[in-house]
Amino acid sequence: MGKRQLEMREMAATKRTSSGAGAKADSRSRGAGDNSAPAIADFSKEQELHAYREMLLIRRFEEKAGQLYGMGLIGGFCHLYIGQEAVVVGMQMAKKDGDQMITGYRDHGHMLAMDLDPKGVMAELTGRRGGLSKGKGGSMHMFSKEKHFYGGHGIVGAQVALGTGLGFSNKYRENGNVAMAFFGDGASNQGQVYESFNMAQLWKLPVVYVIENNKYGMGTSVERSSATTDLSQRGASFGIPGEQVDGMDVRAVLAASDRALEHCRSGKGPYILEMVTYRYRGHSMSDPAKYRSKDEVQKMRTEHDPIEQVRKRVLDANWATEEDLKAIDKDVRALVAESAEFAQNDPEPDVSELYTDILL
Repeated sequence: MGKRQLEMREMAATKRTSSGAGAKADSRSRGAGDNSAPAIADFSKEQELHAYREMLLIRRFEEKAGQLYGMGLIGGFCHLYIGQEAVVVGMQMAKKDGDQMITGYRDHGHMLAMDLDPKGVMAELTGRRGGLSKGKGGSMHMFSKEKHFYGGHGIVGAQVALGTGLGFSNKYRENGNVAMAFFGDGASNQGQVYESFNMAQLWKLPVVYVIENNKYGMGTSVERSSATTDLSQRGASFGIPGEQVDGMDVRAVLAASDRALEHCRSGKGPYILEMVTYRYRGHSMSDPAKYRSKDEVQKMRTEHDPIEQVRKRVLDANWATEEDLKAIDKDVRALVAESAEFAQNDPEPDVSELYTDILL
């Protein structure tokens, strides 16, 4: 077991308390008819520093991936997770060993949160044999059965049906595990999503549907594409409870994730979490994001950045100094630089790999 997994286990054993203070106005619990603000987890020093490092690793990794893409070292599509780090890190802190994650094409952050080797993730982006899919899948198609990460899927909404299948597998095997299926606000309008909701509730499958609402499906705002913008209620007609959560605050994410995972683990069926978050970059690296103003992006960075929120709390509580946090950043940057170096120098896959891992 790696160091990060041990840290996660230690934190899982830490008693979590809740406070109603600090929730954003658009973050409310709606699962049981309660319109009050959801609980915010009261983090310990260890939890704050863990969340800070994990989110910073995702941020620095994605920044480096963007650089490599600009240099022509990453081909195809590349969707960055910058700004949304609190969602997957908060859920990572709530999950137990054996719980699965599955997501769409914006998947690098999820893999890092699931303790996958940054070298393997970056090498897959550059198409090298040391990549998680042997350099044949690229940015959108990475998997790790060992770490219970089931992709990275390029087809919009496809992972929701597959995640429901993971939940069915868990119930059939009676293993107590929960599947977490991540998808965006754009994908929430897909027909297969509602077929999955129906099946999951009918059979009481242990699945948490995580809608990462970053406000824009490609270049279209959610207000222009969805008749109802409270996406947490998309399962209401099936009797699936849901919550809107401040996806920019890792404490709110952890508190909501605890509730959702417990709901599923206790045999009550699926749960929906709408994580209200924001991506700072375009839909993909080829998107100039001219459909929103620079002021809008800057306002989110200045007032709601998930990493800066943790940084401020740590400093205000005197749990670390500026120098301590700089040391963490230096360590993370070194790890990312090492991964980028490996991804540029690792050999490309052998030609014979064209004929492996193919289903006929």
